[in-house]
Amino acid sequence: MNRVAYLAVAAALAVVPLAAHADIKALEEAAKKEGELTWYVAHYTSEGAEELGSEFTKIHGVKVNVVRTTAQVAYQRLLQDIKNNQTNCDVFSSTDLGHYARLKAEGRFDKYVPETTPKISEAFRSFDPDGFYHTTAAGQVVITYNSAKVKAEDAPKKWTDLTDIKWKGKVSTGHPAFSGYVGTWVYSMVKLYGWKYFDQLEKNKPQIGRSINDTVTVLNAGERLVAAGADGSTLFSAARGNPLAVNYPTDGSVLMISPSAIMKGTKRPNASRLFMEYLYSTEASAINVKHFGIPLRPEVPGAAGTQPIDKIKIIRSTVAEIEKGIPEVIEQWRDTFGN
Repeated sequence: MNRVAYLAVAAALAVVPLAAHADIKALEEAAKKEGELTWYVAHYTSEGAEELGSEFTKIHGVKVNVVRTTAQVAYQRLLQDIKNNQTNCDVFSSTDLGHYARLKAEGRFDKYVPETTPKISEAFRSFDPDGFYHTTAAGQVVITYNSAKVKAEDAPKKWTDLTDIKWKGKVSTGHPAFSGYVGTWVYSMVKLYGWKYFDQLEKNKPQIGRSINDTVTVLNAGERLVAAGADGSTLFSAARGNPLAVNYPTDGSVLMISPSAIMKGTKRPNASRLFMEYLYSTEASAINVKHFGIPLRPEVPGAAGTQPIDKIKIIRSTVAEIEKGIPEVIEQWRDTFGN
């Protein structure tokens, strides 16, 4: 083989084609040469995200720079990078589906379909039929409460119970302008009950944090007694001995499908693709279960104390609904709650 031909072949092999399935071993070797990737993530608690990153490094020898924030903060950070023509983020994982619709329309993602896709539960496959972003986490917004101060029989059983005057000064929520989980919950409540639901909730003077995970801290401290919280972070805290419990609302738990995507122009394309493969692995599902998330791999059982989604009533919105709906409810939220 002459030198010109050799260089052409070497260049072709240096990067696995964007839209193709990967030879995982070859992908790993190429990823090791890149050495690292940066992950903007809102899917998990900080502990969960760091553990996922550390396990990836342990398995594949590639460092993960974990930048864990709320969904809207991650998105604004990404937009700032784009404005400054920077490619700091390699893999973007938000809980706001609207982010993906907008970024895909702008051509901000590289198309990549993980080789491991057929191994995840069918309910989570082909979330984007065009293959630019993929489900990598799933959870629920449920009713959470301080079990040391609220008896199980007295805890709210449906979302409208949070508007009962007996919970005045005792409710906690996150903020839809910061958290994709909260934004989706707010939109879901508006679909069910109209904005009058939040006019009524405002009368109970809820304590409003940013991330939905802030409700865990508030309930643990006893500052508030009931909340619209995430099942995973609440149950994870309860498993550590904190006085927390969850109710799956009879009017519907809000199912959160959270995707990930590889940013176009990444300097670490192979590490990014390998990381996408890893997020569909049994190892990643096991860590999700440890943190009380819903496992994507069917052979990995869910955590003790959680309810399978096929056993409870679920509220699920489409990508188009979330893209349009969350910006609208953020403005309404600020009008009602003043923050």
